[in-house]
Amino acid sequence: MMQESAHVSEVPAGRPVCPVCWREASEGLMPFEQVPDELKSLVAANAPAGVEAVCRRCLELFGRARAQVEKYGAVFEQGRQVLPTWARLGAHEHFTGRGVTIAFLDSGFYPHPDLTTPHSRILEYHNIVPKGTGTLESIDVASWHGMMTSVVAAGNGALSGGFFRSIAPDCNVVLVKVSKSGHIGEKNIERGLKWIIENREKYGIRVVNISAGGDGESSYLHNSLCQTVERAAREGLVVVCAVGNAGWEPGHPVIPPASSPSCIAVGGLNDQNSLDRARHSLYRSSYGPTADGLQKPEVIAPGIWVPAPILPHTPTAAEADLYARLDRASDEELVPLIEEHKDVDRDVYDARALPTYLIRQLVSVKLHEADVISEHYKFVDGTSFAAPIVSSTVACMLEANPHLSPQQVKRILIDTAERLPGVEIDRQGWGVIAPRRAVEIALALRPHGG
Repeated sequence: MMQESAHVSEVPAGRPVCPVCWREASEGLMPFEQVPDELKSLVAANAPAGVEAVCRRCLELFGRARAQVEKYGAVFEQGRQVLPTWARLGAHEHFTGRGVTIAFLDSGFYPHPDLTTPHSRILEYHNIVPKGTGTLESIDVASWHGMMTSVVAAGNGALSGGFFRSIAPDCNVVLVKVSKSGHIGEKNIERGLKWIIENREKYGIRVVNISAGGDGESSYLHNSLCQTVERAAREGLVVVCAVGNAGWEPGHPVIPPASSPSCIAVGGLNDQNSLDRARHSLYRSSYGPTADGLQKPEVIAPGIWVPAPILPHTPTAAEADLYARLDRASDEELVPLIEEHKDVDRDVYDARALPTYLIRQLVSVKLHEADVISEHYKFVDGTSFAAPIVSSTVACMLEANPHLSPQQVKRILIDTAERLPGVEIDRQGWGVIAPRRAVEIALALRPHGG
């Protein structure tokens, strides 16, 4: 079992504890009746029932969230009141990954507008699989996963007016296709990682995101992929790996590359799309010890309720577009819209003669079944999408302090993470990442004049 980290205090030390965030409040708590009226409803919606007081840190967080929700009010309402990741984690507004490049290893990609508008931040697309597997612009079954991971980490929310942006919306990306589709073998991941190592200086790559698993459990001492991850870290690359989604399986195995000692293995948080920490729990992510007895993951990040883009020009995109438009349509517009798109969803088309309230019920069911947020975005889940959130946080840390080594980055993430109370340490590592605090610590460590 992992030993308790010195930076975490789950037992009050004579100071009041905020009932919302469960942290000790050195400056005391503000009675709920003294909370500004414009914040009371937001606090009440994200706090335990009957909350009587709240700390100033939470008030500041709610104030920032309210300002952003007001700024993007129309998008927020159209997006079925989905909180973007940067708001849920309280990311730093002034550091957005500028000048930092994240490389992605995945089965396929697509130049989504959130990466290419107003100008493309895709510095390079490299395909290591055999010829005939398409181009970056191709729409195929392998494109969606890498498109989602890259946009979750680096998207600027262009199709949502900036609302569903990532934590690092100004970083650059390098996209490395390592598979046709489905399972990605260790040899392909290793080939892609070696290419990144060789080209890291050419493209300014500082972070590598690997949302893919290898072939099975093995010791990192004898695993070629793990050894390449260790080499990447020695060369100055921060390697972030999804820990996997086998938390409910026997042995809950953590496999390469996430089992590599020097990588940052990321598990999943289920925050219920809420700021209320009392509702937060774990996602079904894999956890250690590894075959070598190492504790993984080190940290966790949202692994469900993650807003991600829908691959354009696909049946899924057509369905999402129809459902979202029907959801916003007036009663008079419903049937004409359904008939105009009769080939998109047979269930909806066959229901066109039903009473209006039944059509709306069906549309609501379709929206929820497909996890649709809007025409352009949907909910996704898996540690594949928790890892890019950590990668984007790392990009912001490196913008704040380019001198950080991979070891320092990992240490800061661990030291600033916040544990979920009542959850086994083996499953969550050092806890939920705290992007703002991690960036602040990174900036404080920057050499004077550096």
